[in-house]
Amino acid sequence: MKVTIQSIHFTAADRLKSYIQKKCDKLDQFFDRIIEGTVVLKVQQEVKNANKHVEIKLMVPGDLLIAKEEAKTFEAAVDLATDKLKLQLKKYKEKIRSREAI
Repeated sequence: MKVTIQSIHFTAADRLKSYIQKKCDKLDQFFDRIIEGTVVLKVQQEVKNANKHVEIKLMVPGDLLIAKEEAKTFEAAVDLATDKLKLQLKKYKEKIRSREAI
């Protein structure tokens, strides 16, 4: 899956980018027709603890799945967001199967 990573007001390290790519590639296990993904990374200055904000958008045929999370580290936020997307992909896949069965 093609993943576009945008970091707002900072430059993301290559290690973080490869971590995000690896986590997003695992989402293909749950639904193999993902068109592309977009990941937006932000650091919010006004919040002290959970100031790393991650938003992941997945384009699937006919829909857009979005997960937003905040955590102390980008890795933790990516983990939480991909977990949400796993559930969304499972529901979407069931929805597609039920339409095809009718």
